[in-house]
Amino acid sequence: MQDAYIVDAVRTPFGKRKGSFSGVHPQDLAAEPLLALEERLGFDGSADPEDVIYGCVSPIGEQGMNIGRLAPMVAGWGDRIPGVQLNRMCGSGQQAINFAAGQIRGGMHDVLVAGGVEHMTRVPMASDSAVDRLTFADPENVTATYFDHFDELTSQGEGAERIAEQWGLSRDDVDEIAVESQSRWGRAAEAGKYDEQVVPVEVEIDGETHVVEQDEHPRPETDMETLGNLPLAFREEGEGVIHPGNASGIVDGAAATVVASGDACEEYGWDPMARIVDTHVVGVDPVTMLTGPIPATNEILERNSLSVDDIDRFEVNEAFASVIGAWLEETGADWEKTNVWGGAIAHGHPLGATGAALLGKLPYQLEDCGGQYGLSTMCIGFGQGIATLVERV
Repeated sequence: MQDAYIVDAVRTPFGKRKGSFSGVHPQDLAAEPLLALEERLGFDGSADPEDVIYGCVSPIGEQGMNIGRLAPMVAGWGDRIPGVQLNRMCGSGQQAINFAAGQIRGGMHDVLVAGGVEHMTRVPMASDSAVDRLTFADPENVTATYFDHFDELTSQGEGAERIAEQWGLSRDDVDEIAVESQSRWGRAAEAGKYDEQVVPVEVEIDGETHVVEQDEHPRPETDMETLGNLPLAFREEGEGVIHPGNASGIVDGAAATVVASGDACEEYGWDPMARIVDTHVVGVDPVTMLTGPIPATNEILERNSLSVDDIDRFEVNEAFASVIGAWLEETGADWEKTNVWGGAIAHGHPLGATGAALLGKLPYQLEDCGGQYGLSTMCIGFGQGIATLVERV
């Protein structure tokens, strides 16, 4: 089995909902990381990649018709490069990279581009649900047979609330995580930690050209008092802890990586950033729904004979702060090694792209701290978890 390497990882800035990317077609947004990778690595996009694998959670409307195929065409890569769109809900972008790693490790390919896109302004979350109410939690979204096997269909927000209850997390507990995410992003951005990964995107707004260089959602000045005044999002006041300030931001963005074999790296003269050591997915209770990162983390570490102490940097998607709180308690991981440059509560969560963005952060973080191992994990709708273990080269 040959090794699979992350050669380079880039993403667009994440634009806030109805922000700078409002006028950008999702296919154009999806093409931006491809163009950046082609320029940075000096390959020929019309000839060298063997496939493009893109995650997208709402593959409908402007994001429909297999955006994984359309993105390289829009990037000017011609008609030779195939592409596929996949949907493992919030884990889609990470799954794209994991699938690419499997193809490379199995010797079937040598150079693949993997990532994802989500334009949550132009194609709202749950646009592909069976009902016209932009929600996955409506019982009409599933067959009646579903309820022969499961008692309840909950929203992700309700799942996050039940996690907070199960792990005894107070509103202050989850708000503290949210405040830290925002402040960590602010410190990292100010120190230029994102400069290599985040590539500028040129947009036209009101007839004028603007260059978007930085995430638009973060509020690094956020404090506990500010969050304490926000209304709950999923429950009545006094009956829950989740509100917009301790949940992931709704944003527009795209991210991509080049995943290649060692032979390809040698042929093209590429210095890889990280080796993909292992990948893993799990299924968990679909009612609490978001606990998947816990067994995904524990199981991938166990089968690689590693402990949480061996991991130098973790990326855990901040879908909701309660997910992070429960994961920290159950895995025993160090919060000071986790989401060190802020997470989705700060920079946002463009569903199909986030996994590629978080996994793409790890090689930069490992280089920054001189560490060896990094692990990225995400919770996923309907009760799944995904994990990827990488080693700095």
